Amino acid sequence: MNKKRSLTFYLLAAFFALFVLFLYSPMLSIFILTFQGPQGALTFPMRGFSLTYWLGQVFQEQRVGNFVGAFWRSLGLGVSVMLLTLMVSVSAGLAFRNRFRGANSLFYLTIASLIVPSILISLGIGIVFQVLGMQTNWFSSGLGAHMTWTVPFAFLIVLGIFNRFNPSYEEAARDLGASDTATFWDVIFPLILPSLLGIGILTFTLSYDEFTRTSLVSGQRNTLPLEIFGMTTNVTSPALYALGTLTTLFSVVLILLAFWGYSALSAKQKQPKL
Repeated sequence: MNKKRSLTFYLLAAFFALFVLFLYSPMLSIFILTFQGPQGALTFPMRGFSLTYWLGQVFQEQRVGNFVGAFWRSLGLGVSVMLLTLMVSVSAGLAFRNRFRGANSLFYLTIASLIVPSILISLGIGIVFQVLGMQTNWFSSGLGAHMTWTVPFAFLIVLGIFNRFNPSYEEAARDLGASDTATFWDVIFPLILPSLLGIGILTFTLSYDEFTRTSLVSGQRNTLPLEIFGMTTNVTSPALYALGTLTTLFSVVLILLAFWGYSALSAKQKQPKL
């Protein structure tokens, strides 16, 4: 029996190791190909070695496309989507703490966009802008397209947060004479802030790398995912891999900052108040 268990364990461990290798080998390949020399190509074997050449080329004008402008557009759009999504989802979560007529219909309408194909969402928003006589662009129509993706996720998470929320804290604040506004900012908001930090990181990353919902509404200026896709269909260089490496590092830094912020806020909440 022990031998059978040991064999099963090693087989499962080997299968999991192969899965992890399959999952991360494309990323590792991109990292390795980033550090080629000036004559580097898009495939193995590597041509020369340099730690900084192609990383520096990311910030230069490319033969096709421009990474820097697209990055700033994606960053600005992601931050805007994150802030608006947090405001909308928290407001909706507070509203859904009380039963009201039409709550079920509104709930299903809110999350319906999760099951609609993304390309149809993008096409629909483009048609609406055309009917209204408005030009689509990376910010206005892109903002609407991305929020059809981020708001349902954030809304569902906020509902889970408030379902575990102890209303006695609010009742105590109101008994002491606090208004609804003061109760929210002084009691509710500090308690849910660590969770909102996680929601903010989630919604930012959903927007930052969203491609399909932006594809038909970006107008003449591309976001970073669209710019990368455009470069893959033309003559390009290992600068594309260098961009992937920098983007991954950027994501890791965001995750570490979010984890640090969450830990700091959680530790602050646990400290006894004198």
